[in-house]
Amino acid sequence: MPVTRAVLLPGTGSDEIFVRAVFAGPLAAAGIEAATPRPPAGDRLAVGFLTLLDALAESGPLLVGGISFGAHLAAEWAVRNPGRCAGLLLALPAWHGQPGDAPASLAARASADLVDAEGLEKALSLSIAGVAPWLADELTRAWRRHGDGLAAGLRVAASHPAPTLEELRTLEVPAGIVACTDDPVHPLGVAREWAAALPRAVLRETTLSELGADPGSVGRAVVEAWRQA
Repeated sequence: MPVTRAVLLPGTGSDEIFVRAVFAGPLAAAGIEAATPRPPAGDRLAVGFLTLLDALAESGPLLVGGISFGAHLAAEWAVRNPGRCAGLLLALPAWHGQPGDAPASLAARASADLVDAEGLEKALSLSIAGVAPWLADELTRAWRRHGDGLAAGLRVAASHPAPTLEELRTLEVPAGIVACTDDPVHPLGVAREWAAALPRAVLRETTLSELGADPGSVGRAVVEAWRQA
Protein backbone atom coordinates (compact mmCIF):
# COMPACT_ATOMS: atom_id res chain seq x y z
CA MET A 1 0.00 0.00 0.00
CA PRO A 2 1.42 3.46 -0.90
CA VAL A 3 2.44 5.71 1.98
CA THR A 4 0.01 8.63 2.22
CA ARG A 5 0.81 10.28 5.55
CA ALA A 6 3.88 11.29 7.49
CA VAL A 7 4.55 12.79 10.92
CA LEU A 8 7.53 15.13 11.29
CA LEU A 9 8.97 16.31 14.60
CA PRO A 10 11.08 19.45 15.21
CA GLY A 11 14.51 19.71 16.74
CA THR A 12 15.52 20.97 20.18
CA GLY A 13 14.21 24.46 20.87
CA SER A 14 12.62 24.56 17.42
CA ASP A 15 8.96 24.28 16.47
CA GLU A 16 6.48 22.82 14.04
CA ILE A 17 6.62 25.91 11.81
CA PHE A 18 10.21 25.22 10.80
CA VAL A 19 9.79 21.47 10.34
CA ARG A 20 6.73 22.20 8.19
CA ALA A 21 8.78 24.59 6.03
CA VAL A 22 11.35 21.82 5.53
CA PHE A 23 9.08 18.87 4.80
CA ALA A 24 5.50 19.81 3.89
CA GLY A 25 6.14 20.95 0.32
CA PRO A 26 8.41 18.04 -0.71
CA LEU A 27 6.02 15.52 0.81
CA ALA A 28 2.99 17.10 -0.87
CA ALA A 29 4.83 16.83 -4.19
CA ALA A 30 5.17 13.11 -3.48
CA GLY A 31 1.46 12.80 -2.67
CA ILE A 32 2.03 12.46 1.07
CA GLU A 33 0.23 14.50 3.72
CA ALA A 34 2.54 15.90 6.40
CA ALA A 35 1.47 16.24 10.02
CA THR A 36 3.71 18.57 12.04
CA PRO A 37 2.51 18.61 15.66
CA ARG A 38 3.43 21.42 18.02
CA PRO A 39 6.06 20.42 20.61
CA PRO A 40 4.65 19.29 23.97
CA ALA A 41 5.44 21.70 26.75
CA GLY A 42 8.49 21.53 28.98
CA ASP A 43 9.60 18.20 30.39
CA ARG A 44 6.91 16.32 28.41
CA LEU A 45 8.76 17.00 25.16
CA ALA A 46 9.93 13.43 24.52
CA VAL A 47 7.16 11.38 26.13
CA GLY A 48 4.51 13.62 24.62
CA PHE A 49 5.76 13.15 21.08
CA LEU A 50 6.21 9.38 21.50
CA THR A 51 2.70 9.04 22.94
CA LEU A 52 1.30 11.08 20.06
CA LEU A 53 2.97 8.81 17.49
CA ASP A 54 1.42 5.80 19.23
CA ALA A 55 -2.02 7.38 18.96
CA LEU A 56 -1.62 8.40 15.31
CA ALA A 57 -0.44 4.92 14.34
CA GLU A 58 -3.70 3.38 15.57
CA SER A 59 -5.19 4.06 12.14
CA GLY A 60 -2.30 2.57 10.17
CA PRO A 61 1.47 2.63 9.60
CA LEU A 62 3.26 5.96 9.64
CA LEU A 63 6.16 7.47 7.76
CA VAL A 64 7.97 9.26 10.60
CA GLY A 65 10.90 11.61 10.85
CA GLY A 66 12.16 14.97 11.92
CA ILE A 67 15.11 17.24 12.44
CA SER A 68 17.87 16.63 15.01
CA PHE A 69 16.12 15.58 18.26
CA GLY A 70 12.94 15.04 16.25
CA ALA A 71 14.82 12.54 14.08
CA HIS A 72 16.03 10.78 17.22
CA LEU A 73 12.50 10.42 18.58
CA ALA A 74 11.16 9.20 15.24
CA ALA A 75 13.84 6.50 15.07
CA GLU A 76 13.26 5.58 18.73
CA TRP A 77 9.56 5.13 18.03
CA ALA A 78 10.35 3.03 14.96
CA VAL A 79 12.61 0.74 17.00
CA ARG A 80 9.75 0.20 19.45
CA ASN A 81 7.12 -0.16 16.71
CA PRO A 82 8.73 -1.75 13.65
CA GLY A 83 5.43 -3.07 12.36
CA ARG A 84 3.80 0.35 12.45
CA CYS A 85 6.59 2.33 10.76
CA ALA A 86 6.54 2.71 6.96
CA GLY A 87 9.86 4.54 6.72
CA LEU A 88 12.12 7.20 8.20
CA LEU A 89 12.83 10.78 7.12
CA LEU A 90 15.86 11.87 9.13
CA ALA A 91 17.56 15.27 9.00
CA LEU A 92 20.66 16.13 11.05
CA PRO A 93 20.91 13.31 13.61
CA ALA A 94 23.14 14.52 16.45
CA TRP A 95 24.25 11.37 18.31
CA HIS A 96 23.46 7.70 18.82
CA GLY A 97 23.02 5.99 22.17
CA GLN A 98 23.77 8.19 25.18
CA PRO A 99 24.39 11.84 24.33
CA GLY A 100 27.60 12.11 26.35
CA ASP A 101 29.50 15.18 25.18
CA ALA A 102 27.82 15.40 21.77
CA PRO A 103 27.93 19.02 20.58
CA ALA A 104 24.14 19.29 20.28
CA SER A 105 23.67 18.01 23.82
CA LEU A 106 26.25 20.42 25.22
CA ALA A 107 24.64 23.29 23.30
CA ALA A 108 21.16 22.46 24.60
CA ARG A 109 22.41 22.24 28.18
CA ALA A 110 24.24 25.54 27.86
CA SER A 111 21.14 27.20 26.42
CA ALA A 112 18.98 25.87 29.25
CA ASP A 113 21.47 27.17 31.83
CA LEU A 114 21.48 30.57 30.12
CA VAL A 115 17.68 30.79 30.06
CA ASP A 116 17.50 29.87 33.75
CA ALA A 117 20.19 32.39 34.69
CA GLU A 118 19.23 35.35 32.49
CA GLY A 119 15.62 34.86 31.51
CA LEU A 120 14.32 34.06 28.05
CA GLU A 121 14.74 37.45 26.34
CA LYS A 122 18.29 38.10 27.55
CA ALA A 123 19.30 34.51 26.78
CA LEU A 124 17.81 34.87 23.32
CA SER A 125 19.66 38.10 22.57
CA LEU A 126 22.95 36.52 23.63
CA SER A 127 22.28 33.31 21.67
CA ILE A 128 21.47 34.97 18.35
CA ALA A 129 24.38 37.41 18.40
CA GLY A 130 26.55 36.70 15.37
CA VAL A 131 24.50 33.83 13.94
CA ALA A 132 23.07 33.77 10.42
CA PRO A 133 19.96 35.97 10.09
CA TRP A 134 17.71 33.05 9.10
CA LEU A 135 18.76 31.12 12.21
CA ALA A 136 18.30 34.15 14.43
CA ASP A 137 14.77 34.56 13.09
CA GLU A 138 13.96 30.89 13.67
CA LEU A 139 15.33 30.89 17.23
CA THR A 140 13.53 34.12 18.11
CA ARG A 141 10.14 32.81 17.04
CA ALA A 142 10.54 29.27 18.38
CA TRP A 143 12.06 30.13 21.76
CA ARG A 144 9.35 32.68 22.46
CA ARG A 145 6.68 30.15 21.53
CA HIS A 146 8.18 27.62 23.97
CA GLY A 147 8.01 30.31 26.65
CA ASP A 148 8.36 29.15 30.25
CA GLY A 149 8.82 25.53 29.18
CA LEU A 150 11.90 26.21 27.05
CA ALA A 151 14.64 25.36 29.55
CA ALA A 152 12.94 22.15 30.69
CA GLY A 153 12.47 21.02 27.09
CA LEU A 154 16.10 21.76 26.28
CA ARG A 155 17.23 19.66 29.25
CA VAL A 156 15.02 16.74 28.21
CA ALA A 157 16.49 16.77 24.71
CA ALA A 158 20.06 17.15 25.98
CA SER A 159 19.86 14.06 28.18
CA HIS A 160 17.59 11.75 26.14
CA PRO A 161 19.32 8.75 24.51
CA ALA A 162 18.99 8.26 20.78
CA PRO A 163 18.73 4.73 19.39
CA THR A 164 21.99 2.83 19.52
CA LEU A 165 23.65 1.66 16.31
CA GLU A 166 22.66 -1.89 17.29
CA GLU A 167 19.01 -0.82 17.52
CA LEU A 168 19.20 1.01 14.19
CA ARG A 169 20.47 -2.21 12.57
CA THR A 170 17.13 -3.87 13.44
CA LEU A 171 15.09 -1.44 11.32
CA GLU A 172 14.29 -2.85 7.88
CA VAL A 173 12.27 0.16 6.68
CA PRO A 174 13.63 2.54 4.02
CA ALA A 175 15.34 5.58 5.51
CA GLY A 176 16.40 8.87 3.94
CA ILE A 177 19.05 10.83 5.84
CA VAL A 178 20.47 14.30 5.24
CA ALA A 179 23.39 16.02 6.96
CA CYS A 180 25.05 19.41 6.48
CA THR A 181 28.76 19.13 5.83
CA ASP A 182 29.46 22.44 7.61
CA ASP A 183 27.35 21.83 10.74
CA PRO A 184 29.51 21.37 13.87
CA VAL A 185 26.46 20.75 16.08
CA HIS A 186 25.20 17.83 13.98
CA PRO A 187 28.42 16.19 12.76
CA LEU A 188 28.43 14.60 9.33
CA GLY A 189 30.17 11.59 10.85
CA VAL A 190 27.12 10.85 13.01
CA ALA A 191 24.82 10.83 9.99
CA ARG A 192 27.23 8.50 8.21
CA GLU A 193 27.15 6.13 11.18
CA TRP A 194 23.35 6.13 11.17
CA ALA A 195 23.33 5.47 7.43
CA ALA A 196 25.82 2.62 7.76
CA ALA A 197 23.81 1.00 10.56
CA LEU A 198 20.35 1.24 9.01
CA PRO A 199 19.92 -1.68 6.58
CA ARG A 200 18.05 0.36 3.94
CA ALA A 201 19.36 3.92 4.16
CA VAL A 202 20.50 6.52 1.65
CA LEU A 203 22.48 9.55 2.86
CA ARG A 204 22.52 12.92 1.12
CA GLU A 205 24.78 15.86 2.05
CA THR A 206 24.06 19.59 1.89
CA THR A 207 25.12 22.78 3.71
CA LEU A 208 23.66 25.11 6.32
CA SER A 209 23.68 27.97 3.83
CA GLU A 210 21.47 25.94 1.49
CA LEU A 211 19.17 25.10 4.38
CA GLY A 212 18.91 28.77 5.33
CA ALA A 213 18.25 29.91 1.77
CA ASP A 214 15.67 27.22 1.09
CA PRO A 215 14.48 25.04 3.99
CA GLY A 216 12.62 22.83 1.54
CA SER A 217 15.92 21.83 -0.07
CA VAL A 218 16.63 19.60 2.91
CA GLY A 219 13.15 18.12 2.83
CA ARG A 220 13.48 17.35 -0.87
CA ALA A 221 16.83 15.66 -0.29
CA VAL A 222 15.45 13.56 2.56
CA VAL A 223 12.36 12.50 0.61
CA GLU A 224 14.41 11.65 -2.47
CA ALA A 225 16.83 9.63 -0.37
CA TRP A 226 13.93 7.76 1.28
CA ARG A 227 12.37 6.96 -2.08
CA GLN A 228 15.72 5.72 -3.37
CA ALA A 229 16.16 3.57 -0.27
